[in-house]
Amino acid sequence: MNRLVIIEDQTAIREMLVEILRTDPSYKLVGESGDGQSALSLCLEVKPDLIVLDAKLPGLNGVDLLRRLSKQLKHVRVLVFSGHENPVLVREMLEAGAHGFVEKTAGLFEFKKGLETVASGGTYFGPAVASLLRNVVANPAASDTADFLTDREREILQLVAESHSTKEIAGKLGISVKTVDNHRTNLMRKLNLHDVASLTRYAVETGLIALKQPL
Repeated sequence: MNRLVIIEDQTAIREMLVEILRTDPSYKLVGESGDGQSALSLCLEVKPDLIVLDAKLPGLNGVDLLRRLSKQLKHVRVLVFSGHENPVLVREMLEAGAHGFVEKTAGLFEFKKGLETVASGGTYFGPAVASLLRNVVANPAASDTADFLTDREREILQLVAESHSTKEIAGKLGISVKTVDNHRTNLMRKLNLHDVASLTRYAVETGLIALKQPL
């Protein structure tokens, strides 16, 4: 029986997954979370065999959460279940250690099939993600970025896009205001974006945050 943690910030979807999987004899639900930082602490505490992971999470996004978990929980299997899929996000999730990626529009049958496959040691992609990956293979430039952001720059990008001030970001990350400014300058240079609206749009397009209002 696979010890399972569900990480999903949308309460209705998380509760639905919990109800569906709670009665499945293949899984033992050992925890659930809707926040990236809380999910990190939870997983390091309970050490699950299997994780269902959303890409967009408050506090710590799915990619960075998975990167940290993969370093500390070497044998955990991860299925990404996300409503946001694009070449950059899928690539980053796979590089971070995901074993499968199913889009939420694929439905519960695809989700359960993907979870079973990942739990059994395989890899699985929903129809839309599989099609996207085929396009990337045919056109590799579609998923390229000019320069990768560091983990810290990604953290700061997410917090900027979530409308936190420089002082608030410094406090949350335990670094100086000057250091935050330096990181923000670097990520703007790498992305060739020069204002908060553009950074926020990029964060939405790459799945770091959900779009809450028109940009």
